[in-house]
Amino acid sequence: MIKKDIKKWKMTKKILVVDDEPAVCNMLKKFLTKKGYEASIALSGQEAIKKVKRERPLIVLLDIRMPDMDGIETLKRIKEIDKEIGIVMITVVTEDDTGRKCMELGAFDYITKPLGLEYLENVLKVKLLNFEKEK
Repeated sequence: MIKKDIKKWKMTKKILVVDDEPAVCNMLKKFLTKKGYEASIALSGQEAIKKVKRERPLIVLLDIRMPDMDGIETLKRIKEIDKEIGIVMITVVTEDDTGRKCMELGAFDYITKPLGLEYLENVLKVKLLNFEKEK
């Protein structure tokens, strides 16, 4: 029953991938689409803010290290728009303080690169299940 429900949720749930590296965005979009999610891309924090307002994704995969507006500032602004959006921080940074700060600001999880796609998919499933429980 849970697998069936997750499959149904995937078809209606939007995920926004935010990273200044187009190759990372394209790889994640391809992976998510293949898994049945509706995925879109933003290459900057500013673009992410615009897409969050327009598309209202359920989950945002957000890189921390980006030029101009970093992921932490983008996280703050997204949470100002919609506190319910699930945000998973993705980065090469492995500093505990950075991860802790992201979680305190409302991130759902913190994943380091290189990404384990199976782990990422499990994180998304957990977040989807949590959203359904909250309804």
